[in-house]
Amino acid sequence: MNTSIESPLGIIGYPIGHSISPVFQQAALDYLKINAEYRAYEVNPGDVGRFVDSLRSESVYGINVTVPHKEAVIAHLDEIDDWAAEAGAVNTIVNRNGRLAGYNTDGYGFLRALRESGGLEPAGKNALILGAGGSARGVVQALLRADIASLAIANRTLARAQSLADMARSRGVPAEAMPLDSAQINDAAHSADLIVNCTSLGMTHGPDEGASPLRADQIPPAALVYDLVYNPALTPLFREAGQVGTATLGGITMLVYQGAASFEIWLERPAPVVVMMDAAMGAMREREQEERSR
Repeated sequence: MNTSIESPLGIIGYPIGHSISPVFQQAALDYLKINAEYRAYEVNPGDVGRFVDSLRSESVYGINVTVPHKEAVIAHLDEIDDWAAEAGAVNTIVNRNGRLAGYNTDGYGFLRALRESGGLEPAGKNALILGAGGSARGVVQALLRADIASLAIANRTLARAQSLADMARSRGVPAEAMPLDSAQINDAAHSADLIVNCTSLGMTHGPDEGASPLRADQIPPAALVYDLVYNPALTPLFREAGQVGTATLGGITMLVYQGAASFEIWLERPAPVVVMMDAAMGAMREREQEERSR
């Protein structure tokens, strides 16, 4: 069990074996001929404080943070940015001469992927958000900053959806909450320009592998379906969307764009996004081939 960082860059989580961040971040470092190694660290929740303190070493640039540590690391930092404060979560830590600053680049990555890869500008649009956990909160936060016109939030636990809807309404954006399996979701989906799946439904090796949060008859052909699940690449939700010809956008794009933003914070230079995307896509293809061969 690692309790301190041993390289200039890395990612912590528990578990961490699923992460492809080391693949595309190392590809970026190698492409730019930066002599640094990006490693994955499986850190037990009880060891988070000690690990974060080890980042103050002069040889360390910083780290990425994934579940379940995004909230826990905040108590061990010297400062956090506005995105992290609003989301209540940090996914990037940078070491500046022994002072640790926390950032949340998830919202930036989500919006960049939406605009550049999905071709959709969210301002003035209607969105349906599936799920109300940490990922959904980051998505809602990003859409509110991008002047979304209205939000519908569907979740298994209604109280969590209502909390996000309240946050949106406090910012002057009409929002409604509903159970994920309710009849209301039909109307919300058919009036949506953007549908974002922030649940784990359909994720490989997840508890609901093979399940889709929406059926084909609930998905409007003119919408964009954005699934934050990126393993498998062709998710159950995408299969449903494909039946009606709805455009789709995979979560791997958000993952790379938020990682590129982290890279630029650490190294203060442009990230080679194309190199990172190619490496990430290659890693996912390899994993899918391994799954099929089992």
